[in-house]
Amino acid sequence: MRKVQKEHINKITDYLWEIPQSFRQDMKVPARILAFETLLDDIIEDRSLNQLVNVATLPGIKKASFVMPDVHEGYGFPIGGVAATSYPHGAISPGGIGYDINCGVRLLVSQIQIEDIKPQLENLSKELYKQIPSGMGKGGQIRLTPSDMEEVLVKGAEWAIENGYGIKEDLYNIESNGKLDSADPSLVSDMAKKRGANQLGTIGSGNHFVEVDFVEEIYDKHIAEVYGLKKNQVVVLIHTGSRGLGHQVATDHIRIIMSAMSKYNIKVPDRELACVPFDSREGQNYFKAMCAAANYAWCNREVISWEVRNAWENIFGNKGGALNVLYDVAHNIAKIETHTIENTDQMVIVHRKGATRAFGPKSKELPKKYNEVGQPIIIPGSMGTCSYVLAGTSKSHETAFGSCCHGAGRRLSRRAAKKKVNAPALKEQLREKGIYVEAGSFKGIAEEAPIAYKDVNMVVETVSNSGIAKKIAKLIPVAVIKG
Repeated sequence: MRKVQKEHINKITDYLWEIPQSFRQDMKVPARILAFETLLDDIIEDRSLNQLVNVATLPGIKKASFVMPDVHEGYGFPIGGVAATSYPHGAISPGGIGYDINCGVRLLVSQIQIEDIKPQLENLSKELYKQIPSGMGKGGQIRLTPSDMEEVLVKGAEWAIENGYGIKEDLYNIESNGKLDSADPSLVSDMAKKRGANQLGTIGSGNHFVEVDFVEEIYDKHIAEVYGLKKNQVVVLIHTGSRGLGHQVATDHIRIIMSAMSKYNIKVPDRELACVPFDSREGQNYFKAMCAAANYAWCNREVISWEVRNAWENIFGNKGGALNVLYDVAHNIAKIETHTIENTDQMVIVHRKGATRAFGPKSKELPKKYNEVGQPIIIPGSMGTCSYVLAGTSKSHETAFGSCCHGAGRRLSRRAAKKKVNAPALKEQLREKGIYVEAGSFKGIAEEAPIAYKDVNMVVETVSNSGIAKKIAKLIPVAVIKG
């Protein structure tokens, strides 16, 4: 198949581009790219736009396939991809969710200023590293019995709160209140449950982290006040997902779905894009297992919040005050939502893979306190740069099914980053900038070096200028915990 080149792409606006449906005979809809031209030049280099064109061939796909400005090559779908298929007969594709089901981000906000804790930052980073298990396959202090696991997969973050690992108020500030009701633990394999039995409260490896930041800049004072953000305030960012359990759920069901496609006369241009009708037995089984894995991930981030709070209290005592959840949002998930398509409200199956839900004001899904200003969107940058808090807008619904970018987006593979980066030197350079890094290995630091990522400022400017999200605050890291 021919590779997408720049001459194949039509410019719609300064930030929106389209590969027309005529590019390939099997496309059912156009493929659209949200990016400034400078980012587009980088995006063309890998296979992500060809993957985007492949997504446009999915059975039942509506409107267009989309990628965000942080896009890069993934499994089947590009990371940064969004696609909606018709409910209930359209396709569901595990490649459109990814192996780390409900990888997502949570932001905790403190009541103290960065100047108040600077002398304790190194101690805080070490205490966080001590409290939060991190690294490949690393287990935590909680050992789930089989009956515990069933409850976690059904109840999500609620389980953590019921068992003393969180506070009830947290639930109101989590997407879907930290629980998807369609979860069915019986469709999660014993192997997946075994892999997840000791991983609650752990961040794992790769690009997952816990980070202490401070608010360097406020762009919208009113919305920042609604979100509880103030200049120089200390916040904690958590980024992780469903760990080995979610990976195994994806592995198990991708195998089943690949075998089932011929039964439904489905052919895809890439086997990694394997899919079945949502309302088929295989489609429902995968969706219900995915919901269970998503619940595990929300429970995981709740337990990690408990560990962060313990570290916070151990270092600061009563002076540290409360750490409250601003919001927790998934960026690897499929959800049933209603969107306006061709002037009619339609139920669709929205796949978001490395893309964040970005609902605007007056959405029924939002906590009451955010109803007038839109959903908080949390955009982590790369270690040593910056992160952002944005707000969803009504235009996000019109443009890309209420979706936005999810981070900076990789520009170098992990292998390439390891070749380019001297990890001990980078750790020292970050320390000189006032950023304390605690990691299980230098390999992890090298793979996640700032040079491995796109410019998060440019990514955020794209979505901000496009109108699908509004810039609220910029966060600067001071301590980073990695696997």
